[in-house]
Amino acid sequence: MHADEVHLDAPLVGRLVARRFPRWAGLRVRRLASSGTENAMFRLGSDLLVRLPRRPGAVPDVTHEQHWLPRLGPHLPVPVPEPLGIGGPDEEFPWPWSVYRWLEGRNPVAGAVREPRQLAAELGAFVRALRRVDPQDAPPGYRAGPLRERDEPTRAALADLDGRIDTDAATALWERALGAPAHTGPAVWAHADLSPGNVLVDGGRLTAVIDFGCAGVGDPAVDLIVAWNLLPASARDTFREAVGADDAQWARGRGWALSISLIQLPYYWDTNPALAENSRHVIAEILAETG
Repeated sequence: MHADEVHLDAPLVGRLVARRFPRWAGLRVRRLASSGTENAMFRLGSDLLVRLPRRPGAVPDVTHEQHWLPRLGPHLPVPVPEPLGIGGPDEEFPWPWSVYRWLEGRNPVAGAVREPRQLAAELGAFVRALRRVDPQDAPPGYRAGPLRERDEPTRAALADLDGRIDTDAATALWERALGAPAHTGPAVWAHADLSPGNVLVDGGRLTAVIDFGCAGVGDPAVDLIVAWNLLPASARDTFREAVGADDAQWARGRGWALSISLIQLPYYWDTNPALAENSRHVIAEILAETG
């Protein structure tokens, strides 16, 4: 997906684990299919997960998660990744990497969500709980600032998508989002990447939220993106009520969902079909909702 990715496979991960964590040497290593763009995941035995950055830009997320997940996890209503060990760079792999406890569940699929209102309520409870965590000394989130800071890359993506989507309609929606009142309250914790690939469910129930590499404090509207990238229109009011979003925050959240999808779509058009399809889904959902 990226020009600066390194090659990762199960034999390499097995060797890394054996050298750094001899107690886990010999456990079966299996690569997991994922639409993730920054990290690769390998199941280690039955109870563990190895997560490694694919590229230099993902390296800071390793220590970020190692530091903050143990502080955030106890305040949240569902499990989040539990760091069990951090591996250092060696002659075969140049960056730090992590071992986590295995979390059960599967990624839901937008448009095929079981018990959507229940999932909406549970996602809303997760977002509210995260927002209540003390923000003292917390880092700014990856997506923490005002929407207007994303205007240039969003318009560049719209230009790249000309002829592939209805860019006139999408541009009008983006300009409407830019007109939403800015966040004036305190900065609060946000996951900032709530998407189907970072949510785990079982039987329609939320079982875990993963990938906190983008987490930090800022505008809470960014965590509303899951209303469009996963939840159907019939469950959005349930999610909005559970979160407690006013009109301005909801409008900014819609703008975040649109901008993220517009930027992702041309970049991952050929290299990440699942992410590209979800981006199309978001754009279509917002067009249908506001058209």
